[in-house]
Amino acid sequence: MKWTSRILLVVMAACAGAWAAEAPTVSVNCNSGQSLNLTLSKMDKHTAATVSVSGTCTETVQVIGFQGLTLKGTAGATLVQPSTVNSSIFNAVLYIEDSQSVTVDGLNVQAGTTVSGIGIGHGSSDVRLRNLNVLGGSESIAVFENSEASIAYVTAQDPGYATLGIYDSSDVHLEHSTFTDTTGESWHVGVAMGASHITMYATSITNMQDGIYAYGGSIVDVLSYNTYFPTSGVTDVTIDSPAATNFNGVEVITGGSLNVTGAKLVINHAGQTWGGTTGGVLISDGAAMNAANGLLVINRSYGQGLMMLNNSYATVSGATITTGGHGGVVLANSSRVDVSAGNVLTLVGGNAVDIFCDAGSNVTGSVNLSGVPTTQCSNIASGETVALP
Repeated sequence: MKWTSRILLVVMAACAGAWAAEAPTVSVNCNSGQSLNLTLSKMDKHTAATVSVSGTCTETVQVIGFQGLTLKGTAGATLVQPSTVNSSIFNAVLYIEDSQSVTVDGLNVQAGTTVSGIGIGHGSSDVRLRNLNVLGGSESIAVFENSEASIAYVTAQDPGYATLGIYDSSDVHLEHSTFTDTTGESWHVGVAMGASHITMYATSITNMQDGIYAYGGSIVDVLSYNTYFPTSGVTDVTIDSPAATNFNGVEVITGGSLNVTGAKLVINHAGQTWGGTTGGVLISDGAAMNAANGLLVINRSYGQGLMMLNNSYATVSGATITTGGHGGVVLANSSRVDVSAGNVLTLVGGNAVDIFCDAGSNVTGSVNLSGVPTTQCSNIASGETVALP
């Protein structure tokens, strides 16, 4: 038995050595006239490999059908959109299609506003974007067609539309990243989602017209996790608009959901001074929100604080919605907010009107409210429901 175990260990060690030998490192220096895309086209797509990239590569790069590929940028390595692109393919400076276990680390990516910076699509999985700076792009990063990606320590800035787009039943983990617009032009979105899912924490989104816009049944989970990196330090998701260009901090419509259950969501300076449906959080058209454990904070909104429209529902526990220019909690068209008991009471105060509802909407659990909020709502119940027979 001992000899069998020893033989097995020897075989495993030999196999490990063989696998290591099959994982070469290839160097590409674009400043010396080499092409990253041409190098990739000559590689075995089913053998794990690392490509070390240096210099400025002015080309569109395609990673199609690879397994176990790492693109590792040296200091200053940059992918730049060329003056002409192939209009017959998905347009991205770096395009990853039908690939598994691909890591992109340490690169700068620069794109115009007609192509994406990075595109991940067609069933790609375990794609890891690390330590990237993405400038421009119609979308800085686009994940689509049932693909999966982990994004960490990424800075994305000044897209034509969204710094991150997630579509077509795709799934993204986002952490330790910064999304910013510095142009002052409309219309920009931090995270745009259609029929997809995101889990996010430790991320800031600044000066976007929509911080997060989710439609088509999309699910937004604000939740810390340690799948890729240890959880430490500040885990907040912060959406801010010091430039006062925001319309909604988070907007979830058409059956989607926002779940603030494991990291804090802080929204400052949201909405517009004329109010309307602009503000911190807008939940509409049958969508829902669950904000637990005091993790939702909406401060100094120019518009509304939390707005529920069109048969939507929210549960809040220990939330803080204060000092807004219009309504704190606003409900209309058969919507409901339940204020649940938690470790701390939900604070709604200092807004122009703290609680507003129309005749068909209601607030329940108001005994769990802190202070004495101003109200323009006749349908406020102290318990979880209105009075029952």
